[in-house]
Amino acid sequence: MYAGEPVTQLEHALQTAHSAELAGADAALVTAALLHDLGHLLNDQGETPTARGIDDVHQYAALPFLRPLFDDEVLEAIRLHVDAKRYLCATEPAYLGELSAASIQSLGLQGGPMSPAEVARFAAEPFAEAAVRLRRWDDLAKRTDLTTPDFAHYRPMIEAVLKR
Repeated sequence: MYAGEPVTQLEHALQTAHSAELAGADAALVTAALLHDLGHLLNDQGETPTARGIDDVHQYAALPFLRPLFDDEVLEAIRLHVDAKRYLCATEPAYLGELSAASIQSLGLQGGPMSPAEVARFAAEPFAEAAVRLRRWDDLAKRTDLTTPDFAHYRPMIEAVLKR
């Protein structure tokens, strides 16, 4: 299960990728959406670290495994998707109220809403816009009533953005 949410990690990944695809995202961003939380599965902090007050820094955990396979257009959206949540909390007052209880809990562990200086640094990142788009799809991907394509559906997109 995706800790604190009503869906599994796989359902969450597929829902995020599905939203990206429906929004017309390119293959790199759809791939990032599919893989954005892979670090939760690779962390070495045991089950449900957030519930135990630990930030598993999942946005970084998968990067060493993915770096040989993908370029920055995939990796940077993954790396920045947690910062995108912090950014949106700082720049859109209503955004915090839209987060799930689990996302609010992890937000506190991840540093809370960004300071003005952090907002400026994030906004200057080359892949900030992609990360914000990914973040919004991430937030929507916790539904128990959504049917999505299976993982195999995304294989051509993944293969299209693999390093050659």
